[in-house]
Amino acid sequence: MGVLSHLRVVEVGSSAAMSYCARLFADFGANVQKIEPLQGDPLRRSAPLTPKGQSAWFAFLNFNKSSTTIDATTPDAITRLTAMIEGCDILVDGRDIDPAGCPAIDIATIRLRRPGLIHIEASWFGREGPYSGFAATDSTIRALAGLVKLVGPVEGPPLHAPDFQTGILAGLWGFIAASSSAIAPRQNEAGRSWSLSIFEASLVISEYLLFDAIGRGEKMHRIGINRFQPTFPTGIYETKKGWLGVTTVTPAQWHSFCDMLGLAELRDDATLVVSAGRLKKMEQLERQFIPRLKERTAREWFGEGLKRKIPIVPVPEISDLLQDHEKRARGAIVPVHFGEEEGLTVGSVQRLISTSPRRQGRVPAPGEQQQADVNTRTHPTGATSPGLVDAGEPPLKGVRVIDFSMGWAGPLCTRTLADLGADVIKIEAIQYPDWWRGVDRRAIYVDAQMYEKALEFCVMNRNKRGITLDVKRPQGLGLAKRLLTQADIVVDNYSVDVLPKLGLGYDVLKTLNQRLVMMSMSAFGANSLHRDCRAYGSTLEQGSGLPSVVGRGEGPPVMSHVAFGDAVGGLNGCAAVLVALIHARNTGQGQFIDLSQIECMMPFVSPWITVQSMNDEHPTRYGNRHPQFVPHGCFRCAGEDNWIMIAATDELMWQRLAILIGQPDWATDASLKSAEERRRIEDVIERGIEAWTLTRDPEEAMCDLQDAGVAAGVARLPIDLLKDRHLGSRAFLQEVDRAFIGKHSQPSMPIREGARPYAVRMAAPTLGQHNREILSELLGLSDVEIAELVREGVIGTKMLSDAELARPPL
Repeated sequence: MGVLSHLRVVEVGSSAAMSYCARLFADFGANVQKIEPLQGDPLRRSAPLTPKGQSAWFAFLNFNKSSTTIDATTPDAITRLTAMIEGCDILVDGRDIDPAGCPAIDIATIRLRRPGLIHIEASWFGREGPYSGFAATDSTIRALAGLVKLVGPVEGPPLHAPDFQTGILAGLWGFIAASSSAIAPRQNEAGRSWSLSIFEASLVISEYLLFDAIGRGEKMHRIGINRFQPTFPTGIYETKKGWLGVTTVTPAQWHSFCDMLGLAELRDDATLVVSAGRLKKMEQLERQFIPRLKERTAREWFGEGLKRKIPIVPVPEISDLLQDHEKRARGAIVPVHFGEEEGLTVGSVQRLISTSPRRQGRVPAPGEQQQADVNTRTHPTGATSPGLVDAGEPPLKGVRVIDFSMGWAGPLCTRTLADLGADVIKIEAIQYPDWWRGVDRRAIYVDAQMYEKALEFCVMNRNKRGITLDVKRPQGLGLAKRLLTQADIVVDNYSVDVLPKLGLGYDVLKTLNQRLVMMSMSAFGANSLHRDCRAYGSTLEQGSGLPSVVGRGEGPPVMSHVAFGDAVGGLNGCAAVLVALIHARNTGQGQFIDLSQIECMMPFVSPWITVQSMNDEHPTRYGNRHPQFVPHGCFRCAGEDNWIMIAATDELMWQRLAILIGQPDWATDASLKSAEERRRIEDVIERGIEAWTLTRDPEEAMCDLQDAGVAAGVARLPIDLLKDRHLGSRAFLQEVDRAFIGKHSQPSMPIREGARPYAVRMAAPTLGQHNREILSELLGLSDVEIAELVREGVIGTKMLSDAELARPPL
């Protein structure tokens, strides 16, 4: 029996996001009923296809579900569907993306009979706002979200990744909303209604660059394939055999990288100590270190990096992932059965140790049931249930989280828990605060308290309370343990041995608090052969296989322009702890979660893993084109470096596009009805589109295309999102006041229970801001005891400089 086997989920409509949301429930044993039309979900026809013509993307999204087909034209269709929904716990609703023949559902009436229902519905842009009626695709959403324009060569169109990204991101958000609603005891528990904007869900990736650009006061631009602002080198480089992902952030990492390559003159150049100096000399530096990298293989350099604690990793092909025995052993790659075909796909990446997810699965044929006893339970009627909860009462109120994480991934996980109402206590030390406050320890930086002025830190740590504890000292360690005895969840994203060596490993903590859920967020996983690999979000993307399917032809693997893996790891971490918390609330037993952040990136390549496992053919790389939609691409508009993403997803959209751009003959040409027929003259079609877009401002072009019902989105810079009219109309960016920086914007969650987003309740803590509050109220320390901890440097409110760190403690 899975952790979620007590839950019944009904999935309606055709939406990759909602399909992935429902699959996450199925991974842990929930009974998921997928409602399809007689001809099946349209996603069953999404490329890439298996050798027998089945969708590998659909296979990943839907294994371990059951399928129920409904003919909306029959008199009993609504009655059947209504009965199924009234018999479920969670309704996952993608009808706003594509109803897929689903009959109309009267949710309000259903709620009268089933007030405990949890309902999550997705739309591309939300139900209100200037973009609410826009046609969209995965790529047009990413363009608008600032995830396309900075990728690719300096000249020419931006080079973006293939589809399947927004569905994974939004599906995770949908699961977080629904599973957080299922935390509380079920007796007389009210249901919740959530709405999810896929556009806003995608901004979790670009919000870092948005606020980094604000903090730096500079406009970003493309700096070349596999070049990554604001750090350098952070890219993918050719070696003697294979490709190598390199990330150097700190001065120590740069020095070690130069030592590894025997480039002492670069190591000793004071102008290259920080990334800003290296970015100014990118071409010169690459001319010196690329030839050195070609002297050894990617695997050999990886070994050197492990010894020197440099974040470098081999960049795998899909075939390398399929041959990785460790990933199969961990359940990152699992068997999948799809009709007569058998292959492999990506398994659950939420790796709970005590209550493991399913390790194989079968994809249902239309109408195929994989579980017995469907719709046999009854639920209380409105007479015994209080109805919908007040949206002002967050679902995780009363949950306590101890946050040992730093940077982006772990803090995003705990920020999401805090946004949903959990009491998150962030533990730092004046000796080693969160490195996103800044790694500069010079006295001039510390004395000016610049570590309190980092916007990225403030965005990632809102709604939390902050305390400083030096857990390397007995007093600090003891206080941390006392806090953990009162907690539900503890999260860390240090290297795997850091907390165990301090005496805070799960083997110790479970003896103090048996219901505690503890999550470790490392690069490869706590039991991996490569467990000691240092990693940033860029390292996670480099090691995931995703770069190998991005780009054109025989070109290099291509990574994105943002630390993609951090945000993805944070969302998956949040999903994992919520599943474990449901189990702990039901059984009183906590557990350890061994999250591998590289594995968290693998769902983005799941279709290619499945196809190659069945036919051993290397995936086709389409560049900005698409295996299914023709035309599809990024087209230049009037002005400097202005671009728009355009996609024709069906015949009618193609005809409307052709008429709009002044090519009515194309619209009536019977030889161009299908995408494959149009592919024969794709170059000609693209030239015709660009002749039209070149004469127009990108905003004007998008409005004209959308008025004609054609999917299009301006390729924005992240900082452009500050002035996005749709986000403004939906109050997505909230203004918060904080010491040291004053008023600043905070992004909202993309999930909401009403017309407005969840409010940011509290600005990010200053260093040690809540020391007295937490130590006195939760642990009962006196003012004298607290003053002694300050005197001894166990707690404090001021970061220590290098000079101060060098002094021995009292």
